[in-house]
Amino acid sequence: MIDVDIEERRGAFHLAVAFTADAPIVGLFGRSGAGKTTLVNAIAGIGRPLRGAVRVNGHVLFDSARGIDLRPERRRIGYVFQEARLFPHLSVHANLVYGQRRRAAAERFIDEHRVVELLGLGALLRRKPRTLSGGERQRVAIGRALLAQPRILLMDEPLASLDIGRRVEILDYIERLRDELSIPIVYVSHAVAEIARLADTVVLLSEGKCLAVGDVEDVMARADLRPATGRYESGSLIEARVLGHDATSGLTTLGFDGGELVLPRLAAAPGERVRARVRARDVSLALRRPEQISILNVLPGRVAAVRVDAGPVAEVTAAVGTTTIHARVTRKAVEELGLREGRDVFVLVKAVSLDQRSVGYA
Repeated sequence: MIDVDIEERRGAFHLAVAFTADAPIVGLFGRSGAGKTTLVNAIAGIGRPLRGAVRVNGHVLFDSARGIDLRPERRRIGYVFQEARLFPHLSVHANLVYGQRRRAAAERFIDEHRVVELLGLGALLRRKPRTLSGGERQRVAIGRALLAQPRILLMDEPLASLDIGRRVEILDYIERLRDELSIPIVYVSHAVAEIARLADTVVLLSEGKCLAVGDVEDVMARADLRPATGRYESGSLIEARVLGHDATSGLTTLGFDGGELVLPRLAAAPGERVRARVRARDVSLALRRPEQISILNVLPGRVAAVRVDAGPVAEVTAAVGTTTIHARVTRKAVEELGLREGRDVFVLVKAVSLDQRSVGYA
């Protein structure tokens, strides 16, 4: 449980945020300058709020009314920055255990060997940071933060300096940590795909204020929040299970409450739960089932809502079973197809639009 209610000033910037979240991963989302780093620094004790309180799993880290302001080293927080910030003169192993050595044996509830295994660091232990790739350095930084035996793990844009391939790699490891270690994670990003894939609860920030807190799918889909979430990246989250793989075509089939989705092969076993993000701009609509087309995913649904703002673009929400899928189309398409609430449609999703970055393990 993370409970934050603070106010802080940094020059002309004013941060006033209050939220409570109880989830394995809490995503702090917002555009650059929204206050995400200022907020996590306040949780870590690097910044000092003017007033308020910060509590993690019942432990009071800061409370201005009671005069409590624990030093950063006493807050039991693991912090992973955009850059790995490893000690260049130490080996990977020495970097990993640096924080752990400051904890008494009775406080060490995270096992070193387990962290090495989870993060795939066994072959790197004797190497120096300068010999590692960017993704390897970031995995070591995550391991070092975990072995400091934290009550909470803060991750501030940890993928910002990595290329796409390394980002996918680190996302996989973060999901493993979420599933196997009982440590709450606050994950900071301005990338919708990362928040949608990892977070259970999202805290949406804008200009130092908290605009919304809640289920990531509900918050990111709200039309009234598009100025902060980014209309271009609007989309839907689909909770699904892996039904099987087709070795010949290299495709995976997912089953969800509403039908099936086909996408490029996932490294997941049949029966595993996954979360697929479908961007609204990758969704098309038709009044009749199309024939002889390249799009493999054709799902029967019904229009649940239509939003037409000033300009050429419209947002259409379709119900596919109990699953909601958003489509970004033109106003002209809405008018010519007569799209309105209650109208039956077919929802079309290109299989190749669902890549590794948009599908994660639930």
